[in-house]
Amino acid sequence: MMILGDKNIARRNPRVLLGLKRKARGILVKIIIAGDGKVGLSLTQKLAEEGHDLTLIDSNQRVLDSTIERYDVIGVQGNCASMQVLENAGVDEAELLVAATSEDEVNLLCCMTAHALNKKLHTIARIRDPEYAKQIFSMRELYALSLIVNPEKQAAREIGRLIKYPGFLQRDIFAKSRAEIVELRVEEGSRLKDIPLYRLNSVVNCQVLVCAVSRDGNVEIPNGDFIIKEEDRLFVTAPSETLTVLLKNLGIITKKAKRVMICGGGRICYYLAEDLTKQGINVQIIESDRKRCESLAEQLPDVCVINGDASNQYLLESEGISDCDTLITATGLDEMNLIVSLYGKKCGVGQVITKVSHTDSNSIYDSLGLGSIICPKDLSCNTIVRYVRSMQNTRGAAITVHSIAEGQAEALEFVVDPNTEHIGEPLKTMPIKKNVLIACITRRAKIIIPNGDSQYLKGDSVIVVVKGGVKTLQLNDIFE
Repeated sequence: MMILGDKNIARRNPRVLLGLKRKARGILVKIIIAGDGKVGLSLTQKLAEEGHDLTLIDSNQRVLDSTIERYDVIGVQGNCASMQVLENAGVDEAELLVAATSEDEVNLLCCMTAHALNKKLHTIARIRDPEYAKQIFSMRELYALSLIVNPEKQAAREIGRLIKYPGFLQRDIFAKSRAEIVELRVEEGSRLKDIPLYRLNSVVNCQVLVCAVSRDGNVEIPNGDFIIKEEDRLFVTAPSETLTVLLKNLGIITKKAKRVMICGGGRICYYLAEDLTKQGINVQIIESDRKRCESLAEQLPDVCVINGDASNQYLLESEGISDCDTLITATGLDEMNLIVSLYGKKCGVGQVITKVSHTDSNSIYDSLGLGSIICPKDLSCNTIVRYVRSMQNTRGAAITVHSIAEGQAEALEFVVDPNTEHIGEPLKTMPIKKNVLIACITRRAKIIIPNGDSQYLKGDSVIVVVKGGVKTLQLNDIFE
């Protein structure tokens, strides 16, 4: 076991340095992240940006060295399920442990051991195997789990929601599913092209609000004079029941998917196919591994499972790619997913959804016009960040947090409590910071798309959109 850091004091006693950092920065949450893989690294980046007190555990010293060089964190080399390693990582003083190694069993043992050493510790485990789902939920107290995250299941759920409304590239739910922020692209010939935002509602004949616009890789929080251009990606706030009306009035024809083709037979495909078949949708899965095909065919008797290479043009054509309503590319290779998705677009598939493992190249994905991009890692990280924020400030913390526009903006939902400033005042008189927009107010199940004269009251929930760089832990943080 080895303790790593950029200061000698950290090598002697990491907890001393953690305490100094906490005192200097006013940090409220001390976090141990076990596993410095894709999820662990992405989580480290997000939480380090917010100034949290982080200690990483990983068995690979080179991986730890790389992360420590990039972020202000402490690294402990060793087995995260070992009592000795957890003690050296400061588990007795930690407030949260996130177990995100590649092994479900190690994550469970890590959480159980850590909680035994610190009964006040919150624990989050990444559990991916479908076989464990029911038993872990029913035995979560025994496993000492505060939260379970399953990246593949979250991704499958998100894809299923996108299939319901093929006209949208992304959908994020707020206000107990009563309100949403949806993403749509302004295509050639769109009724939205070249109109100012103040005319939007008269053009679409329903009440919505554009809360952010992505243009050429840059995100803006627009005002009413903003002119919409072709290829803009709009992030629109609307009541859930308004979405169908919005698509219809924009001339975007949507129909319920009857036939879905899935390339790849991993866990995402399993969860998704299981859900779609329950809805009566015809599902095809193309998977190159024969044993995996046999397993899927046994577990999903109502699904057509094809053993073959999803990048084979002849196979895709013979299986009727041009006739499917939705194409989902979810193999283990981002490059293959991109290529097959592009071919699907060329074949005229109405909806294409692409799974990627890395979102560092979002501007490239956007320029390709692939359609919807899903990243399981980011979905799980956002869930964990939301949990951390609720720990950081249990009173007044955001109850829902979504990253939008490739992480350049966030949409947060808050409940107005007695400590909230400017209750009952018109929005137009509030000293709201630049790059912040109040996008929606919910009052006793009623959704209000606000204007300058709108106001929020105690007990309302408020959706706020902030551009990156505006740190927002509670509603009062949006004011100057």
